[in-house]
Amino acid sequence: MARRPGMAELAQAAGVSVATVDRVLNGREQVKPDTVARVHEAALRIGHPAARRIAPLAADLPELRFGVVLHKQGQDFYKAFAEALHRAVAAAPGVRGKLVLEFSASQSPSDMAGLLRSMAGRCDVLAATAVNHPEVTAAVEELKAQGLAVFSLLSDFAQGVRAGYVGLNNLKVGRTAGWLIGMAGRTPGKVAVFVGGHRWHGHELREAGFRSYLRECAPQLAVLDTVVNLETRQLTYEATLGLLARQPDLRGIYVAGGGMEGAIAALREARPAGVALVVSALTPDSRAGLAEGVVTLVTDTPLDTLCRDLLAIMVAAARDGVGPNGIQHFLPPDIHVAESL
Repeated sequence: MARRPGMAELAQAAGVSVATVDRVLNGREQVKPDTVARVHEAALRIGHPAARRIAPLAADLPELRFGVVLHKQGQDFYKAFAEALHRAVAAAPGVRGKLVLEFSASQSPSDMAGLLRSMAGRCDVLAATAVNHPEVTAAVEELKAQGLAVFSLLSDFAQGVRAGYVGLNNLKVGRTAGWLIGMAGRTPGKVAVFVGGHRWHGHELREAGFRSYLRECAPQLAVLDTVVNLETRQLTYEATLGLLARQPDLRGIYVAGGGMEGAIAALREARPAGVALVVSALTPDSRAGLAEGVVTLVTDTPLDTLCRDLLAIMVAAARDGVGPNGIQHFLPPDIHVAESL
């Protein structure tokens, strides 16, 4: 029969010391409410028998409903994002968090705006991935007028109206991709860039940073017209095969958003020599691509860090409000190459 987890395992799962767990379990000293909540969440997660004893202490915390809207529910990146959100909400400081998570059915601005509006009354603070479009901005204005703070995630939207932005510095991420492809493409040739759509502000910034770096530092590489892939595997796959057939001097491909699985599959199938591929998330597909030498670089979003920071910002916004200038919170990307796996 498997041994039940002890205090050491509970402390490790909660990210605290054994002494802190002892104080929580035995009431030897006063412990911060958010620490009690972390130990309670960890006890539930690992099946520690103390979870029932800690529950009344954790129940004293105020409840806060965290609304989050994401898209592409079936993609590995957004599956990992949802899992990281659940972990972060369970450990949110000073509150009993409840996650209200929805996925947009499409990239349509009207669909996204409608889903944002549907979150009114269901959450106390809201964060979302969405396109930058007047319909989305109007929805955020309505929610703001109702007292609901809305944060943009990963790709900014409704600037001047939303409460803040949390994600990577997308201009720098694009320049990083340009640096790698510039290093790989020493001889003259062509470079392709894929974006999910022209209304994704984050993709526009990544493309701008990518193009500006290559203009400045790798003028031997000509960037082709931008390819819109709607963040889908099939469109990216077909477009990549077409590029390889039409551009014998192709030196690099940058997939600034989703759909990278299609580019990986096309390069794995065609096996062209000297084509660097930079993608934007570490998933089972991109990890395998790195190991095989098909993917050259991954600029990944540190999801656990992002979600912890996001939840802390949302708690503060719900408790204290947001200043007139809003919040802009940048995280550094995680950089992966084959040798770092």
